[in-house]
Amino acid sequence: MSEENTTRILIVDDLAENLLALNALIRQDDRTIFQASRGEDALNLLLEHEFALAILDVQMPGMNGFELAKLMRSTEKTRQIPIIFVSAAGKESNYAFTGYETGAVDFLYKPLDIAAVRGKVSVFVELYCQRREVRRQVQALEKSRHEQQILLAQLQATEGELRKALRMRDDFMSMAAHELRTPLNTMFLETQLRKMQLARGQEQIFDTPYLHTMVAKDQRQIQSMVRLIDDMLDASRIRSNRLSIRPVQVELTGLLARVVDNLSNQAADAGTTITLQAHPPVTGLWDAFRIEQVAINLLTNALRYGRGKPVKVSLHALPGSVRMDVCDQGMGIPEAAQQRIFEQFERVTGNDGIGGLGLGLYITRQLVEAHGGSISVQSKPGEGSVFSITLPLQPPVEPALAAD
Repeated sequence: MSEENTTRILIVDDLAENLLALNALIRQDDRTIFQASRGEDALNLLLEHEFALAILDVQMPGMNGFELAKLMRSTEKTRQIPIIFVSAAGKESNYAFTGYETGAVDFLYKPLDIAAVRGKVSVFVELYCQRREVRRQVQALEKSRHEQQILLAQLQATEGELRKALRMRDDFMSMAAHELRTPLNTMFLETQLRKMQLARGQEQIFDTPYLHTMVAKDQRQIQSMVRLIDDMLDASRIRSNRLSIRPVQVELTGLLARVVDNLSNQAADAGTTITLQAHPPVTGLWDAFRIEQVAINLLTNALRYGRGKPVKVSLHALPGSVRMDVCDQGMGIPEAAQQRIFEQFERVTGNDGIGGLGLGLYITRQLVEAHGGSISVQSKPGEGSVFSITLPLQPPVEPALAAD
């Protein structure tokens, strides 16, 4: 049996033969006996180990048993150890009275009664084992209570996350329905108007300019719905790590020029313009479709939140990379929301009257980081915003997003 699983007993006597005899008398397999011939040595052992019982000889040179007992009772570590005194002096010496005063639980006289000694030691060892077991059970209960508190906190956090996820799901479904309904309602009303005009025999209004205008309006509404659906699909692909990145050689200045031109009608509808700062050609290895998607997301946001003021986009060549800035003069973003807006379904508080699913910036950040780049925003409420993306000219060694 290892020493950790045994009960320790300390015997102190200045005579070696007494130590030997007492050791033989009380030794058992489940006990470890420590011996000391001086009070000072005994005190060191008491401070180093935990004992179930201390059996002290009263009459020892130097520090006697009573003095050792007083020191034991004055120290927190040894205060609760039961003490049995042993003395060769006669009962008339009143040593027992002094022993009980110093905190002894029993007093024995020599020559020792073997059965009495064994019985008394067994009682105190059993009491110690019971106290140790109670202490172990209390510690186990305390540990279990602590683990239950942690588990409860984790369950509460999980419950909170589930509630948030359900709320976000419901909000998203509501926003998606609203965002899809808006262009559909417009197309439906336009269709009803044309149907009514045809029913009244007003075919002459469907001349070439009218048809061009009609087709352009329908195309914008369809493109709006397609972008919403694409955003939802991309968000799903990102969560399942299935969004593909296929780098090819791309000339970024020309790509931005095409995006700005394609968004000119949308800018005109918002009563503003998009200006592309002229820049020499910049070529790098990127996924042209995804970088175009990034530019469209940023410029569409700038038009949406820009309060009808001009939007500027510019390129800046850096060593081994390029930075694109999209600047608007809109309502701005509070500092507390500037990191949150890059998460799923997050929108700036106070902009509830402006449409959107809250996915554009989330997807944009994922696409930029998949190219080994980064995105940041500088903004103050009422002073507009500048969104900046930095793209390395070469793709990362391993794509951040897996291919379909």
